[in-house]
Amino acid sequence: QVQLVESGGGLVQAGGSLRLSCAASERTFGTYTMAWFRQAPGKEREFVADIWWSGLVRSYADSVKGRFTISRDTAKNTVYLQMNSVKPEDTAVYYCAARHRTIGASGKYEYWGQGTQVTVNT
Repeated sequence: QVQLVESGGGLVQAGGSLRLSCAASERTFGTYTMAWFRQAPGKEREFVADIWWSGLVRSYADSVKGRFTISRDTAKNTVYLQMNSVKPEDTAVYYCAARHRTIGASGKYEYWGQGTQVTVNT
């Protein structure tokens, strides 16, 4: 069982920056593909970004491409989401998720954090 704990959310002005962190309990963190999702009020949860277990492949939703960067520090069992040039439409609860490398790119994420709120003011 992998436990994920997000942090770093808060209130930020439009155009500003914020860095989210997700700490994983699993010693074999390096074998998990990690992702960020978000859910805005009244909307379905949506994919934001992911980074493969190898760290060699990253992908982003079109809405955040060029503004957000996902990264991981295997030594710290932590994945990050650097959010730059934030917009009011980035306001949402952001969730960290993990999927073991054996599941494959089309598989579902097995483990989820509790979420952290990001609010972008105009």
